[in-house]
Amino acid sequence: MNRTVQITQFGGPEALHIVDRPVGDPGAGEIRVRHHAAGLNFIDVYQRSGLYPNALPLALGMEGAGVVEAVGEGVTHLQAGDRVAYASAPPGSYCDVRVMPAKCVVVLPDGIDFETGAAMMLKGLTVQYLLRSTLPQAGLQPGDHVLFHAAAGGVGLIACQWAKALGLQLIGTAGSDDKCKLALEHGAAHAINYRSENFVARVKEITGGKGVKVVYDSIGKDTFEGSLDCLQPFGLLASYGNASGPVPPFAIGTLGAKGSLYITRPTLFTHIATRERTQVMADELFGMVTSGKVTIRIDQRYPLAEVAQAHRDLEARKTTGCSVLLV
Repeated sequence: MNRTVQITQFGGPEALHIVDRPVGDPGAGEIRVRHHAAGLNFIDVYQRSGLYPNALPLALGMEGAGVVEAVGEGVTHLQAGDRVAYASAPPGSYCDVRVMPAKCVVVLPDGIDFETGAAMMLKGLTVQYLLRSTLPQAGLQPGDHVLFHAAAGGVGLIACQWAKALGLQLIGTAGSDDKCKLALEHGAAHAINYRSENFVARVKEITGGKGVKVVYDSIGKDTFEGSLDCLQPFGLLASYGNASGPVPPFAIGTLGAKGSLYITRPTLFTHIATRERTQVMADELFGMVTSGKVTIRIDQRYPLAEVAQAHRDLEARKTTGCSVLLV
């Protein structure tokens, strides 16, 4: 039996069902991988709800770790028996075994276990492209302030640590005092409880009225305008997620009125479009983790059968750090 979580219609967590799907042999450029764990991410929620539409029926999950069972023609960087991890399209990691493209799958270092591998790839590679490639006009230098929303989540806690290693002053926002404390413990220079404080006013206070060079915003609709107001002239808003809903249309002239601002909507999958680029990014991520500069915190573990509850917890903002499904 190959248990696979899929949906036949878009909807809430109740739309998730476990089915038995056959698995064949890998074709050219593909591998067959047996999972030990799969990562849980907000993109999974967007795909389940239909915010990011895909053809139905749809198997879910963009991140996993396990062991290669077989490789197809033309695959030279992997072989049967390799311990591997990935963040990759198409979705389908919520399963026991799958056949998938090999180009975004990388060998997992011996010092990193499967659960950590499954938890870190999509979130860690996201932080890598944000802090290393998605930069304001003048770049970032040690001592610069950056604003990072959802700082106590899986991406956020990695970003807090990575930013500290780069010498950046990360200002994190979170939805409770406990989550703010968690962000500070992981390297944030400042933490703002957006439920009890005006994050724009606090950012201006922290930066002496200057604002920040860049805002990394995965929240979307609820924080968009405030994020723009936190930027200094020529600052960059990197809007890379929609946890509160998509950003509504806005007048582009607003960017001029607020200081000749820049805005971008990056995605991980643009950055990992080639095997070579994926490997370079993964190598840097693995180096940060194996050096101890970044610790992958897994606060929630769910059996595959409890996938609907995992989605409910994620959407209700009940989770901290990373969450994994055990398969």
